[in-house]
Amino acid sequence: MTARILVVDDIEANVRLLEAKLTAEYYDVISASDGPTALAMAAADQPDIVLLDVMMPGMDGFEVCRRLKEDPLTRHIPVVLVTALDGRSDRIAGLDAGADEFLNKPIDDVMLFSRVRSLTRLKTVIDELRQREASGRRMGVIAGAASRLAGAGGRIVICDDNSRQAQRIASELAIEHRPVIELDPEKAHLSARGPIDLLIINANAKSFDGLRLAAQIRSDEATRHVPILAVIDPDDRVRMVKALEIGVNDVLPRPIDPQELSARVRTQIKRKRYTDFLRKNLDHSLELAVTDQLTGLHNRRYMVGQLGALVARATRGGDPVGALLIDIDHFKKINDNFGHDVGDEVLREFAVRLASNVRAIDLPCRYGGEEFVVIMPDTPLAAGERIAERIRLHVAGSPFRVDGGKELLTVTISIGVAATLGEHDTPEALLKRADSAVYEAKAAGRNKVISKAA
Repeated sequence: MTARILVVDDIEANVRLLEAKLTAEYYDVISASDGPTALAMAAADQPDIVLLDVMMPGMDGFEVCRRLKEDPLTRHIPVVLVTALDGRSDRIAGLDAGADEFLNKPIDDVMLFSRVRSLTRLKTVIDELRQREASGRRMGVIAGAASRLAGAGGRIVICDDNSRQAQRIASELAIEHRPVIELDPEKAHLSARGPIDLLIINANAKSFDGLRLAAQIRSDEATRHVPILAVIDPDDRVRMVKALEIGVNDVLPRPIDPQELSARVRTQIKRKRYTDFLRKNLDHSLELAVTDQLTGLHNRRYMVGQLGALVARATRGGDPVGALLIDIDHFKKINDNFGHDVGDEVLREFAVRLASNVRAIDLPCRYGGEEFVVIMPDTPLAAGERIAERIRLHVAGSPFRVDGGKELLTVTISIGVAATLGEHDTPEALLKRADSAVYEAKAAGRNKVISKAA
């Protein structure tokens, strides 16, 4: 998987060295020699990863990282700080600024490419969610980004057979989060299926294979989006690289530094909240795209897609498909006499009555205006007539209470019923027969059910 990488360093030789290494692995590399230029390029070019030197004149790497993470245009871009410093305070300062990882000079090529591949996978997922969320906003079906995504603390599962280490981690995290210790990896896997924000795994556990647990979490559809923080011996490079290849989000070296632990956990939970927000908005936009906002029923677009598949199955010898086309009688008079707000109330109440009088497998939809359609799988014409008559009686049998209960309106409906005829039938022909039956019902005085056999 390739990526565009922004390399930021004030020393040209360092830039050229990194550029040569990354280009040889088929990465697209752009570069900047100072902080302000890097900020402008990150916003304009939207790289997949920023490799950022810490020690630069003027604006140092910590400040550049902080500004990248504060800007809505660039906060989603992973940042790797590259430094000759190896002190605890510098590492924690970088994590607090929002950095995703540190690489020490001279750069270990294996760790460099492992980190780049891992962060590229993460960025790809976030980019796809952001693009779909942006499409939803442009369509007007979802709101803009939430102003606050961090929330108060997170739910964390710690899977570790070293009880003393697990207790230390839990005690440190309990100040801000809600940690739970699981000694059994199978129970930890089950816990990860629940609403948790982070799974911490001891990758050097003696009684179980921590990396195998991480792989199982990633391969399970119910848990694959749960962030994983692996506690690893820093001298075990092979295990560390394998962890990143499996899909571990971050690694925490032993012995564990409490402040570094807190910083890495905070980063992972913040990112999860952001991706959860994007997924929730995406799900909401997809739902709205196939839902009529006034009545809550499916819309015409969704109905057409479902009907096509059902009719195709019926024409290949499957069970027949029934269709009801329903028109609310004299609906224009309701709007003219009582106003469109009351008309909307009537449509919403009718949708409730319609949905409560069809089967779970049936598909009630708003077709447009005061017209509704019910698609009924495995339903011959006679069964469709019975269902239509039940709906008609339920609507006409009790008045609609509208305008805050001040008005009681008698509402009736005309229904046309049709069913698939054989191998040459089409969705359009089915709906046309039902529509023709509706016109006959209206011509016969309304408040009637008419079926069309051919």
